[in-house]
Formats: sequence, C-alpha cells, structure tokens
Amino acid sequence: MAIEKIRDNIDRIDREIVKLLNERYESVAEIGKLKQTGNSPVYVPEREKRVLDMVCAVNSEFKGKVKPETLKAVYREIMSGAINLESPVKVSFLGPCGTFSHEAALQRFGHSVQLLEAPSIAAAFNDVETGRADYACVPVENSTEGAVSYTLDTLVNSSVLICAEMNVSIHHNLMARCGKDKIRRIYSHEQIFGQCRNYLAANFPNVEQIVVSSSSRAARKAADEANAAVIGGQIAAEVFSLYVLDRNIEDFAHNTTRFFVISRQQPAPTGDDKTSLCFAMEDRIGALYDVLEPFKRRNIMMTMIESRPMKNGSWQYCFFVDILGHREDPEIKNSLDEMACGCRMFKILGSYPRNV
Repeated sequence: MAIEKIRDNIDRIDREIVKLLNERYESVAEIGKLKQTGNSPVYVPEREKRVLDMVCAVNSEFKGKVKPETLKAVYREIMSGAINLESPVKVSFLGPCGTFSHEAALQRFGHSVQLLEAPSIAAAFNDVETGRADYACVPVENSTEGAVSYTLDTLVNSSVLICAEMNVSIHHNLMARCGKDKIRRIYSHEQIFGQCRNYLAANFPNVEQIVVSSSSRAARKAADEANAAVIGGQIAAEVFSLYVLDRNIEDFAHNTTRFFVISRQQPAPTGDDKTSLCFAMEDRIGALYDVLEPFKRRNIMMTMIESRPMKNGSWQYCFFVDILGHREDPEIKNSLDEMACGCRMFKILGSYPRNV
C-alpha cells in the first residue's frame, strides 16, 4: 500500500508536468508566429545555452537529485518538440543511420526534427549551402585520433558558418541478436577493432573479426546474419533492433569526438563563446608569431591550433585556430581586424556558444 501511495503521487506529478509542458508549448507557438513574421531562425543556439544553463542552476538551487546531463537530455527533447512546433527543421548528418554522427544529431536536435543522411562530409555541407537542410552535424576533432581533416578543408571554401559545437562521448558496445556464447563472427570498423583489442583478446580470442566500411554497415550485417555480432555505438542497437550484450568495451576511457553544427546563421554573443578562424600568411621567419601576437597582447585565450596544407600544391599551409570569445566582442574584433591585415588569406568560420 505504501508503494501505491507513492505511485499515486508520481501520477499526480506527471499530470502536472504534462499540463505545464502544454502551457510551455502554447508560448512556443506564439514565438513561432513572431519568428515567421520577422523571418527569424527557428533554432537559436544562444537561447538554447541560456535555457540549459538556467535549468541546471535551478536544479542546483533545489539540491535536486536529477543529474545535470539527465536534465539537459530531457530539455533537449522538450526543445526539439518546440522547434518542430514552430516550423519543421531539417538536419543533415554524415550517414548512414546508426553512426556516431547520427547519435550527435539526435543529442543536439532531439527526435522531433527531420534528419537527412548525407553520404559524405562534403554532401552534408552542400545540404546546408543549397537549403536542402537547415543545419548539419559534422565531426571535426577526436580526442585520440586528432582533427578530421576533411571537415577543416571544407570549411575553408564553404559559405556556411559554425553556429554550435558539441562533444560526444564515444563508447563501444558489443551487440547482437544472439547470446555471447553463440557468436562466431564480429563485424566493425577497423578503428573500432583497434580501440577494443584488450576486450576482444580476453573475451573472443578465437572469434573471426571482419572489417567493414562503417559501424552502421556492420550493425546491419549483425542484424541479418545468424551468430554474428557488431561493435559500435548505442544508436546502432536502436536502429537495427540489436541487444546490447556488453557496454563500454573500449580499451581507453574518455574518447570524445567534437562536432560542429553548421548553418547559414550567426549566433549572437552569450558571454561564453568560441570563435573559429583560419588564415594563411607569407612564408617568412616569425610570421606565425606576428599574426598571433594580438591575442597575447589582449589576453585572449587560444584553445586550439591546427595546420593543414593548402590545396594549391605549393607546400603552403593554412592554420585553424579556436579562441574564447565572440567575434563581436570589442577586444576580439580588434584582434581579428589586426590579424587580417597580416595575412594573405583570412576567414572567420563562426562564433558560437561554448559546448553545453
């Protein structure tokens, strides 16, 4: 009886939550009408950050039992429904379904938007450039493998802007439609096998490992074949109706991939932003020091620098840099203007809220 009384109270709370959600969506619908009148973007990264920061702060004030990551996941789905209520939004991602890029798109935009599979990073950029998609999620950096070169190269010549970033924890799972004792072959991508060597040696030393082009294709094979398994992300289990037999089997923890959300819009400053830029300069002694010196002089924090060869065959390099701050902040703006004068190529790739 005590359990039933507590469950009755939970049911009462759930009814109140549903009532309040509908009240929230009524206000969202009003905002949607105003945005349509002013031709404003539906997804606003700076507003998303303020909402998530606010609910986490309130939860902290209440000394709530809800973990911040749980609260953020719930509110992302609430905001996903709100976005869809205002206007249907299309989000492109590096496909196929079941990949970590698919997972990143769902984590950022939720299940209420329309997701489009892109066969390549270039195709995802093109989806946004042509208006086929409003946004795209593309990988840019991995904590163990380094920069995703193709994304950086494409940013140089693309007209789109970075409007948000996110970090996705990469966890590998053993998945199948049979028990572990029935597994005779395991499919996965070559890099994933390499990241799970210790687990495989300890648990499946005599099982055939078959390399395929993507974890999504591996998951499809495991779903279609008897006595087959796959190593990949949790999203593949959902897409291909597989059982997760063992979780987090990677040899090294803290493997994270950073993703950019690209679009045709430029977020407003939030007070906690990043700016990404790229530049090339004349080949002379001290050139890189001179270009970056305005950051040191104005106490601007640089969080990433990466070099890539220019695609003109002249052995010249393009540098990619992330700094803390927004391009509209006075000190940032003055520094960027000064830098541009010392470069033969200079481009601001976007200013956006820091990862939330």
